[in-house]
Amino acid sequence: MSCYGPKEMAAAFRTVRGNTIKIAEEIPEDTYTFRASPESRSVAETLVHIAVMPRVPTMIHFQQHLSTLVGFDFFGTMGALHAEMQKPRSKAEILDLLRTEGEKFAGLLDGASDELLAEQVTYPEGMMPPVKSRFEMLLAPKEHEMHHRGQLMLIQRIIGQKPHLTRQMEERIASMQAAAAQMSKA
Repeated sequence: MSCYGPKEMAAAFRTVRGNTIKIAEEIPEDTYTFRASPESRSVAETLVHIAVMPRVPTMIHFQQHLSTLVGFDFFGTMGALHAEMQKPRSKAEILDLLRTEGEKFAGLLDGASDELLAEQVTYPEGMMPPVKSRFEMLLAPKEHEMHHRGQLMLIQRIIGQKPHLTRQMEERIASMQAAAAQMSKA
């Protein structure tokens, strides 16, 4: 019995992408050029990076269905994505890119079979572990996005915003405290 399969992966990815989109909506467009440090990506660059990076696992697992990454042209692939990330885009265009690219990837996850997820992919010599399942590899885009979303939430704090997930948690706590106070009066 599988407790976490393609449908759950797709749903979890959609949740993560939805939270990223909410942050992208809340950050004002005039701060999309903000960089936490000179060598870091801007808000816009980070959001586009998040949007297009699932194209790599899409290529590896769904388009080319590679069983080994020995010989895979990471540098060429990343170079093409880097060029895509450098295209100037408005906030609306970035939001559209996040939505469309996210749904493309989630749709692929949704349609994956348990057999596909169980397949093993060999890594180039010297990489550890030397073999991973597609399941583990296809969890990585969500983890990657959450890493960068944490950076964006910190940027929200720097520019004076409270992230929506924090606001939601505070609302739940206040609601539970109010309910507890009502129960103690009864």
